[in-house]
Amino acid sequence: MAGKLNQFGFIKVAAAVPTLKVGDVDYNLKQTLTLAEKAAKLGASVAVFPELGLTGYTCADLFHQRNLLKKAKEALIAIKKASRNLNAVLVAGLPFSLDGKIFNIGAVVSRGEILGLVPKTYIPGYKEFYEERWFASARDLIAKETLIDGKSVPVGTDLLFRFKNMPEAVLGLEICEDLWVPIPPSSFQVVAGATIIANLSASNDLVGKADYRKNLIAQQSARGVCGYIYSSCGVHESTTDVVFGGHALIAENGNILSENQRFSRTSDLIFSDIDLEHLSLDRERQTSFGESIHESARKNFRFADVPLPILAVRTFDRHVNPWSFVPQDPAERSKRAEEIFAIQSAGLVKRLEQAGIKNLVIGVSGGLDSTLALLVAVKTAGLLGLPLKNIHTYTLPGFATTKRTKSNALKLAEALGVSIETIDITKGALQQLKDISHDTKTQDLTFENVQARYRTLTLMDKANQLGGIVVGTGDLSEIALGWNTFTGDQISHYNVNASIPKLLVKYLVEWVSEQGDFVKAKKVLRDILATPISPELVRSGKKGITQKTEDLVGPYELHDFFLYHFLRWGSSPRKILFLAENAFDKKYKPETIHKWLKVFVTRFFRNQWKRSVMPDGPKVGSVALSPRGDWRMPSDAEVNLWLKEL
Repeated sequence: MAGKLNQFGFIKVAAAVPTLKVGDVDYNLKQTLTLAEKAAKLGASVAVFPELGLTGYTCADLFHQRNLLKKAKEALIAIKKASRNLNAVLVAGLPFSLDGKIFNIGAVVSRGEILGLVPKTYIPGYKEFYEERWFASARDLIAKETLIDGKSVPVGTDLLFRFKNMPEAVLGLEICEDLWVPIPPSSFQVVAGATIIANLSASNDLVGKADYRKNLIAQQSARGVCGYIYSSCGVHESTTDVVFGGHALIAENGNILSENQRFSRTSDLIFSDIDLEHLSLDRERQTSFGESIHESARKNFRFADVPLPILAVRTFDRHVNPWSFVPQDPAERSKRAEEIFAIQSAGLVKRLEQAGIKNLVIGVSGGLDSTLALLVAVKTAGLLGLPLKNIHTYTLPGFATTKRTKSNALKLAEALGVSIETIDITKGALQQLKDISHDTKTQDLTFENVQARYRTLTLMDKANQLGGIVVGTGDLSEIALGWNTFTGDQISHYNVNASIPKLLVKYLVEWVSEQGDFVKAKKVLRDILATPISPELVRSGKKGITQKTEDLVGPYELHDFFLYHFLRWGSSPRKILFLAENAFDKKYKPETIHKWLKVFVTRFFRNQWKRSVMPDGPKVGSVALSPRGDWRMPSDAEVNLWLKEL
């Protein structure tokens, strides 16, 4: 585990909120060192503490007392000495006198060295904030360095801290209000190379402020494509006029990885592992990120080397969502489903409007994919004011079609009020098999694909006959695996499911079943959701569905996980395997995950040629496989490099 974390580009970080006594520097120092030792012991390479945490943020006019400033400086030296035995970078806040002014400072300390002091730039002087009474802005700083404990220490907002043996780890600092301005200092830091931002804060709590603050941090980490460590002072600050909740957050590229419970009466420490590989890939892929460095915005930074190896850690402090495409929160999942359904419908509306077509043709199997496509078609008809009878659905039973799926297809069409017709493909498929001298009994790939192609041929002919378009049903998971028949179900005039993975198809159908417009179809939709996924192309002589897709190619929840991390983050097979073992540790054995990951990688490479000619369809999320959009890959690329990792 430990070696893997380093190998895969993870760095463990911590946000600390120690208990505090306003003006009691000795007490605050002791609490700070206690949490620093704990953070280092548990493997954190960076630990961030609150703004002015060594004195307390609410000291007010006591900041002008020489005794307090002297004691704070002595505390910083004590942290420096204590850090010799700690394998962590400590970021602590204190008031610091320099150039005849007092600055609100974030000090970076590691392995017995004070690596630099970063002053706060934006000093609030409005409403409950009076910092301008005591502190100067970093813009007023003249000195580039200062002497502390007999050694010269760099000072300034132009400092970045680079880990010597992990060049992807570059730390930048900003302090509280710096984040709340239109162009935060961290915006300049990230384009100069910072991948982790530390924010020492003292943000009081008001109704609704915590949510705003959380969104602000998430958004800044997204704009900066960075990790963001935020620590704000807690309930032991002065409550003369305001209360502080001690908010601690760790974010990465728009996602909150870890958050504490505010208003704790004891010290708090949260951890997470930031994925520097993910951040590097996104920066490399987003050309606009690199282009954001213009001459007008360029700022020259000084780099201080952090004399600290990224040590192997024993634990993995990061939740890995096993269902990467599906939000775990029910409210968020419902919101996402509504938006996706709207995108699908909007795409189909535009296609019909542009072509001047008023008829839609869909093959319905009683399975999830064709059901979702039909539901989108019904929504589209409503948006365009078209009669539901303009949606022409066809059940196309073949050699292995079961009573359950055929019945559900008919019931669904009836409940929705669309046109429905049954065209049995058995005779036509048998004739095609005879035409190519197939014995019609051997249930091989030819036997299966003849049925799939004959169904598509029939739908295309019907579309010509009716002056309509064939609405595709194949989903993203099938497209990734090549689990579709070339010129069969792989082809349509417009595929509304093209960028929706299998598990998300299921949740979308479930969501639609709860919407008032589809209440008449709820019962049959529920049965479709409970039906095993199957192509129904092979006869078994037994009743019910016997040819189950997931028995043949593997669980879709695993393949969707593999697909997300392979495409969205460019992760190596070994890293995907590591993440999957964490995400599914209670459901699948490591050897099972390994087996199906090998299947995924092999099938993904071998079936690019099908994706190269896939039909149009709307992109709905961050992962898509359109050769005109997100994924351009040679059809004859070699898979060996990826398989060797496994």
